[in-house]
Amino acid sequence: MAKKTNSIEAPHFVTSNGFHGDQEYVDWLQEIKARYQKVRSRIALQVNYGALEFNWALGRDIVQKNAAARWGDGVVNQLSLDLRSEFPDVS
Repeated sequence: MAKKTNSIEAPHFVTSNGFHGDQEYVDWLQEIKARYQKVRSRIALQVNYGALEFNWALGRDIVQKNAAARWGDGVVNQLSLDLRSEFPDVS
């Protein structure tokens, strides 16, 4: 069972030959994990902002091209199908 250190779970060390962990290592590991989480959060925020910006631009394009009048009422549905076909992993 993992010991608690400052109300944060102490890390579970994977077996490694020649490793002698101490509190300094534990503190350093926690700092690295915190920095990594911060970067992941910043990346997720950037991705979400980029997706929002793309969607606004797409809506603007649809309005500017007067897409429904030009290609019919089903143009947004067709565009959705075409984009999903090209990018199946994106929701």
